[in-house]
Amino acid sequence: MSDNAPRIEVTVAAPVDTVWHALRDKETIRHWHGWDYDGLDDEIDLIYFTEITEDASARTLDVQGGDVIRLEADGDATRVALTRAPRGSNPDWDAYYAEITEGWITFLHQLRFAVERQPGAARRTLFFAGSNESGRSVVGELGLPAGPTVETSLLGEHAKGEVWFRSEHQLGITVDAWGDGLLVVSSAGPTEDRPDGTAMAILSTYGLDDARFAELKERWTPWWSARFPSEEEFPAEEE
Repeated sequence: MSDNAPRIEVTVAAPVDTVWHALRDKETIRHWHGWDYDGLDDEIDLIYFTEITEDASARTLDVQGGDVIRLEADGDATRVALTRAPRGSNPDWDAYYAEITEGWITFLHQLRFAVERQPGAARRTLFFAGSNESGRSVVGELGLPAGPTVETSLLGEHAKGEVWFRSEHQLGITVDAWGDGLLVVSSAGPTEDRPDGTAMAILSTYGLDDARFAELKERWTPWWSARFPSEEEFPAEEE
């Protein structure tokens, strides 16, 4: 594997067999990978079950045209390491290389959260994404503290939790008010690949009734749109 291939690693407080099952059972994957949308099942099938190379005895999985996931026992826990395919090995994906790397960071920490904190539980998610031409920090806009513990007003809702993970562009925090849920946010200013910048938030919730879930969406949607509009929210240019 090339030295220029990024490596992402998390340690999950669960046995290897448990974590491997979470990577190979479609229904389990639905409750940690990405976020809810109509194409989630197809995405899971494409990434984890189509044109993959699996070695169950070695607990390795080759996905995405060269990305390799490897599980190793670490005492009673499991170390999950994903090594990206080197840039250039799949030209069709090179334009999205950085985005895919960021996506894997999110997914592996969501995997760890689901296995450790919500084993077997069904989640409901809200997903927000948009442009970020000014280079705003989602963390800063939400007023999230540096951690490691979190107690804050989250868009008017009292929330307590802890920092689940932190990377160069992402922050994940647990949120007690969402049934011991998880908030993952990321942001980056304009780059050559993404001249409009990027911003993203995934809200994973557990056990909220329909009214409570709808209220959460109603609070977050206008707040997000005002700061990180998606393409369909951009005003049309006047003729």
